[in-house]
Amino acid sequence: MSNNALGTARADVWLLKEIEWRAIPNAPNEKIKVIMQTLNGPCSFIALCNILILRGDIVILPPERREVAYEFLSALVAEYLLRASPGVDIAAALTILPLTQNGLDLNPLFTGLSLFRPHGDGGALKLFEHANIKLVHGWLVDPTSHEYSVLSTTQDYDNSTDLIVAADSITKGQLVETWTVSDDVGESSNGHVQSGNRHDEMQKLSAEEREKVRNAVVVQHFLETTQSQLTYHGLFQLSSELRPGELVALFRNSHLSVLHKPAFGDGGLYTLVTDHVFAHESSIVWEKLDDIEGGSQFVDADLKPSVPVGGDYAGATAETVVRAIENEQNAHQNNADEAFARQLQAEEDARAQQLYQQQQQQNRDRRAQVETSVEHTRQQPQQIEYDPRQERRYSDEHQRNSGFTQRANAYHTPEKRKKKGDCNIM
Repeated sequence: MSNNALGTARADVWLLKEIEWRAIPNAPNEKIKVIMQTLNGPCSFIALCNILILRGDIVILPPERREVAYEFLSALVAEYLLRASPGVDIAAALTILPLTQNGLDLNPLFTGLSLFRPHGDGGALKLFEHANIKLVHGWLVDPTSHEYSVLSTTQDYDNSTDLIVAADSITKGQLVETWTVSDDVGESSNGHVQSGNRHDEMQKLSAEEREKVRNAVVVQHFLETTQSQLTYHGLFQLSSELRPGELVALFRNSHLSVLHKPAFGDGGLYTLVTDHVFAHESSIVWEKLDDIEGGSQFVDADLKPSVPVGGDYAGATAETVVRAIENEQNAHQNNADEAFARQLQAEEDARAQQLYQQQQQQNRDRRAQVETSVEHTRQQPQQIEYDPRQERRYSDEHQRNSGFTQRANAYHTPEKRKKKGDCNIM
């Protein structure tokens, strides 16, 4: 299996963490296992499953199981939906279930904590509806603010961003880059923001365009000042409307988590800690939700303040602890990678050195063989065997040479000297 295929296969498998859970006040804690979320894991599906686990609607068996795959969980959820909604058409919910692996497209309305605009056939919302899980958010605009008149018109996030894009086009790209509420402070008689430093530019626009730009400035300011997707008005509404003991799915920071209002303790709100960096921190179960900027605190199953084992992060906020642990894990992984690279390089150098030594030894052996052969040749006298035929050839050649000499001498006699008219080669 390739590395990519292995990574894809492991992406659909999640760790289980054993926690203590008290569903009823004054009852003893029971131990159950919840699903931990890896980086960029399907938070909507994991939140839905964890709520069903905490409510006892689905059970992960056997108890000693340490991790769980999507196929196993989706079968449990589908079985529960069929059992919980007899005679009800849940086709849309079952169709959307596989898509939860890649997240859900949720569009919250800024005027109600349980209001979301459905997409398509609304399968995402129907999935939670059929599972009897309330889907909530705290990204609410305060009705007493000047922003309410605008945001109650745009209503949801998608419409609000569309308005900003349209106004930015009207201002030729200047709205998003340079226009802020500080540039356009001032209220008209109808409560809308009036142009200040941009007065001249605004006068060039039609009345409809000016109204659109003013509203877009208000919406842009609201989105920029509520980037955590939670307002104090929304936090107050959540605390007021959730019933003691209730478990809901909270949309915040483009993420879904389990939100719980325990029936015991201080009556506060708590989110289930499912980040994989806390998979082995048994004392960290919940994170208190009492601040919109993330300065919350970890608590155990009894809602008592808790820190990771060793106490290295005592007094730190939840977000600080998560970042610190992730940095430590990344540093540890980098050190491990460097050590592994050094080990591979050392092994490669050792193999190269061994190969070089073998080649050198082979060259020495070949030179030794050559030198031994030459020395052996020098020490052996050359043996010439007697061959009678060779002797006869020598005698014949001697006779021929003697005859040639005789003819040559006869040629140089006075009778054979050149006569006048012969050709001479100079």
